[in-house]
Amino acid sequence: MVNKTILDNGVRIISEYMPHVHSVSIGIWVANGSRHERREHNGVAHFVEHLMFKGTERRNALDIAREIDSVGGVLNAFTSREYVCYYAKVLDKFLPKTIDLLADIFLNSIFDSEEIEKERKVVLQEINMLEDTPDDYVHDLFHRSFWRGHPLGMSILGSVESIEGLSREAIITHLKEKYRSDDIIIAVAGNVRHDELLSLVDGLFGRVPEGSGRDICHLPAYEKQVEVVEKDLEQVHICLGTKAFPQNHPRRFEVYLVNTLLGGSMSSRLFQEIRERLGLAYSVYSYVVSHTDAGSLVVYVGTSPEKLDDVLDITVAELKRLKTELVPLPELESAKEQIKGSIYLSLESSDNRMTKLAKNEIYFGRYIPIHELADGFDSVTSRGILELAGEIFDERYLTLALMGKIDSAAFDVSRLAL
Repeated sequence: MVNKTILDNGVRIISEYMPHVHSVSIGIWVANGSRHERREHNGVAHFVEHLMFKGTERRNALDIAREIDSVGGVLNAFTSREYVCYYAKVLDKFLPKTIDLLADIFLNSIFDSEEIEKERKVVLQEINMLEDTPDDYVHDLFHRSFWRGHPLGMSILGSVESIEGLSREAIITHLKEKYRSDDIIIAVAGNVRHDELLSLVDGLFGRVPEGSGRDICHLPAYEKQVEVVEKDLEQVHICLGTKAFPQNHPRRFEVYLVNTLLGGSMSSRLFQEIRERLGLAYSVYSYVVSHTDAGSLVVYVGTSPEKLDDVLDITVAELKRLKTELVPLPELESAKEQIKGSIYLSLESSDNRMTKLAKNEIYFGRYIPIHELADGFDSVTSRGILELAGEIFDERYLTLALMGKIDSAAFDVSRLAL
């Protein structure tokens, strides 16, 4: 059972009672991410997330770590382009203690200047680590090119220059502007009743400043882009992507099924052709990224430089196939069952249910029942897949990001013709 309460200041409290589990997962979500930053302060949302664990008036960083470890729990956080989440998972009997800890971190962090400087070094190391991991970094490169000139293209981590330039004043200003009541959702799933939860959080989060800190962004434009980074690597890392739809788009079910058919599993067309039949790559997959107002569908492959052309030709051929041939009914039904099965299995854990509560609220403003999702996938037809592929697999929208031993001047862009 799902319950929702809005505090007087606008903070939303959403919970799902799971009496059959012994855990409780709680997340404090702020619907402000890297896309809502000022360009000169790129990376500040992620930096703030790090600093939240570095001490309050009541607890230092070691106290925070020891307190969650002492109950066998998990305490962590993450930043995306559209939100930040601070979360914990503990046994249900430790929920009051955990809410006190999370609230203290979220509401009372002191942002000590010395801790800021130490954590600045940590974030800079994280940026360097990403840049030294090409199979991760190529995705950042892709999104920077795909969303060129738009806030969605900014790195979540920021750059070395932007992080080095962040002052304590800029960090505190970001916190005051963005961490406001209308953008805060407290999502809880597990063995806890809603009235018990309200008694624990109301007095703490009722004093969050009112208002919203989200900026209204212009809609992104999609246009063909090719970005090549020449680097001395054993493999060429490839991201090829096109436009998709926002989170709440009525045709989102078709997009997710196209992704599953294309590269979303071991039985997908690209995995079977590129890896299993031809042995051209170890890692090959596709994924969908959906935001409040836009989205992308991306294919990733890591292959040897001499096999780059073959991999691109196969990938483009599979895109063409989806827009020119009806997907056989057995293949489509298998993809539907795969997606529905993964959704049902994921919701056996309290942390995944907590995440679903928050994302439903952020993107839909309401709870989406599981049967509604299942019905959405079941309603998709082969004809609908064909029409969707014809709309999104258009070379005018394609972006290609390559990293490795590539002669950028000699690269043949005509290979991307759809």
